[in-house]
Amino acid sequence: MDSKNPGLYLHIPFCLTRCSYCSFYSQTDVSLIPDFIGALEKEMEMAGAGFSSPFDTVYIGGGTPSVLSPRQIERILAGIEESFRLCRETEFTLEANPGDLGLSFLRSLKNLGIHRLNLGVQSFDPHTLNFLGRRHTVEEAIKSMEAAREAGFECIGLDLIYGVPGQPLGLWRDTLSRAIAFYPEHLSCYELTLEDDTPLGESCRRGGVSLPGEDELLQFFLKTSEMLEDCGYIHYEVSNFARGPKYVSRHNQKYWDHTPYLGLGPSAHSFSGSARWWNIRSLPGYLEALQSGNLPIEGKEILTREQLRMEAWFLALRTRKGLYIEDFRSQYGEDFLSCNSEILKTMQEQGHLILEDGHLRPTRTGLALADSLARI
Repeated sequence: MDSKNPGLYLHIPFCLTRCSYCSFYSQTDVSLIPDFIGALEKEMEMAGAGFSSPFDTVYIGGGTPSVLSPRQIERILAGIEESFRLCRETEFTLEANPGDLGLSFLRSLKNLGIHRLNLGVQSFDPHTLNFLGRRHTVEEAIKSMEAAREAGFECIGLDLIYGVPGQPLGLWRDTLSRAIAFYPEHLSCYELTLEDDTPLGESCRRGGVSLPGEDELLQFFLKTSEMLEDCGYIHYEVSNFARGPKYVSRHNQKYWDHTPYLGLGPSAHSFSGSARWWNIRSLPGYLEALQSGNLPIEGKEILTREQLRMEAWFLALRTRKGLYIEDFRSQYGEDFLSCNSEILKTMQEQGHLILEDGHLRPTRTGLALADSLARI
């Protein structure tokens, strides 16, 4: 087991409605929530034995975790405490839809020990929310942020989406300005990507809608980074910004440096050492497996040393921290600089990479081209 403390992810597979762009697994039949929680408790008991090191982050995502009641969330948290060893300063994060969040509900979450609240705002433009199929309004988003502050949350994150068909850059800048005015501790700004099995993805495939081109998306990205950094946010990963080092998501960072993590719930993924595995992407299948006394694992792969090596620098170059050359040499026996000297020289001359303090770091444009840098 890696010496780094692992992270725990719980996938809550329920949404009251399905957004037209979302490819994450969920279903709208909330009558199965009690069955799911019972199965999740069994999975916790069975899966906990595979991780000996204490966990220091817990992330409850989905789906829409805020469709659960405070009592149901309390039951899940109690199951975590019973099945896993946790560090004293474990970070607890919960995703929520702004339309679900009254003051009483938020106070309950705070009292249960949730530290970070991630609100799926996506936009402050009503037409964009409607196009994306979001069930909350702009007014509900604003009220949820105000109520979260009143409830005592000191780390509020907002999820926002750009690159929506027909969305001008000026409208996106307005959304960013409204988000900044609230002064959230964390912002995740994602480019809209569409899978074929989503309604919007199908519409795009048939030519009903079209996504912005690469040059336009680059302008969205650069303007986002520029605006937020000018307001004091740290652009610490391609899509993520924090208002100071203490607000960086400790859980999300585990996905970028091969720290072990355990995923529970339908479709959740896990990683440890060189192994990656994933759960059944079906609630009925998930329930059936656990009722039969089996872990709901659908597939597993063992990464080769070469695959791990490639992932190590690919993931590192998606972060402002970058790749620490000496650690890479120690772990993989390769001098990354000398092995890639020509292309790295070109990238540095073009202003996409810088070398400082033993780290190879992407610049703002380097982060924008992270997927291209992965082909080094």
